[in-house]
Amino acid sequence: MTPKAEESSGPRLDERITGALVGAAVGDALGGPVEGYSPDQILQRHGGRVHGIVGPWNGDAWRTARPIAPYHKGDGHVTDDTLMTHALVRAYATVRDHLDAYAVADHLVPDLMTTPRWIPELEAEALPLHRVFLAEKWLVTRLHYGHVDPREAGVGNIVNCGAAMYMAPVGLVDAADPRAAYAEALDIAGAHQSSYGREAAGVFAAAVAAACAPGATPDSVVSACLSLAKDGTRAAIETVCDTASRYTDFESALAPLRAAVTPYDTVGPDYRQPSLGARRPSRVHAIEELPVALGMLVVANGDYRHAVLGAVNYGRDCDSIATMAGAVAGALGSPVPEDWSKAVAEASRLDLWEPPRTLTEVAREIHAKDVDRRRAHEAAFSALEGRPCSD
Repeated sequence: MTPKAEESSGPRLDERITGALVGAAVGDALGGPVEGYSPDQILQRHGGRVHGIVGPWNGDAWRTARPIAPYHKGDGHVTDDTLMTHALVRAYATVRDHLDAYAVADHLVPDLMTTPRWIPELEAEALPLHRVFLAEKWLVTRLHYGHVDPREAGVGNIVNCGAAMYMAPVGLVDAADPRAAYAEALDIAGAHQSSYGREAAGVFAAAVAAACAPGATPDSVVSACLSLAKDGTRAAIETVCDTASRYTDFESALAPLRAAVTPYDTVGPDYRQPSLGARRPSRVHAIEELPVALGMLVVANGDYRHAVLGAVNYGRDCDSIATMAGAVAGALGSPVPEDWSKAVAEASRLDLWEPPRTLTEVAREIHAKDVDRRRAHEAAFSALEGRPCSD
C-alpha cells in the first residue's frame, strides 16, 4: 500500500480498536458519577457542566448513600460497562473466532463467576459477578444454574441496555462490516436480552463496525444503523439523529434529544422511579442510550471530547451513553484525550491498552479464517455451477 493510500484510509485497524475500547472505558468513567440524574441536577450539583473526571455524587458517603449500589462511582473509576466489555474481549481471546450465545455460556459466564479481578468501584479484588448489576447477574442465573438454551436465555430479563453496553468488541472484530457485526451481536445477545434490548446490541455493534470503515463519518454510521435496525429502535435512531442534525453544541441539544427519544423510552421522566411499563418487551419502543449516543455523535460531528461530554451531561444512564458514544467516536479515529485516559487507567488500576492489543490480534486471526472460509465457499459454489473457481 502506498503512503497516499494509507493516508486516505485513515487510522489503521489497531488504532481504531484502541480508540474504541479506550474511548468506551473513558466515557464510562466520566459518566459514572452523574448516572441517574438530570441535566439540571448535574448543573446544580457541580456548579456547571461536567468537563472531565469528577468525584462521587454523594462525596465520602458513596458506600452508604444508595445501599442497592454501594459503588465508588467517580474519581476516574470505570463501571460494569467496561468490566463486561473486557470480559467479552477475554472470551474472544479464548475462542479466537466469532462468538455466539453458546460462547457466552461456555466462556463469559465462567469468567464472571470464577476469576477474581480488581473492581475499581469496590476498591477491592472480587468476582466480576459481585459488581455487575441485576440484568447481568441474570446471565449466571439462567445459563449456569438454570441450564437454559443460551439462544433463548435472554427472554424474561429486564429489557435495558445491559447487552448493548458491552458489544463494541463485536463491531471491532467485524470491522467495516456492519451487517456481520449486527448478526453476530444479535446471536451473542440472545443469551442476555430480548426485544429492543437485544436489537440495540446488534445495532450498536453495527455502529462500531461502520465507524471502522475507511472514510466513515457520523452520517455514514447512522445510515448503516438505519439500514439494519428494526421497529422502535430504528424509529428512535432516525428521530433522535434528525433532531441532532440541527445542533452543533451539546448544551443546546440536551433537552431536544431527550424530547425526541421520549416517545420510545419506557423508563419515564424520573430515571430512578421507572414507570410500570418500563423495560418490558415491545416492538415500538427502544432503549434510550443508543439513540442518544448516536445523536451526540452527530451533534459533535464525530469529535470524541464533545460527544462524550454531551453524553455525560445528558444524565440518566449516562455512563452507558458515554460508553457507546466514546466507542463509536474512538473507532472513527477521533483521539481520546490523553490526560483522561491516563487518569482513568491510574484510578481504575487497569491497563486500558491491553484489551485493544489482544482484540487486534484476535480480529486479524478471525479475518484470516473468514477469508479462508469465503474462498472455500466460492470454490464449492463454482463447482456446483460447473465452472472453475477464479483465484
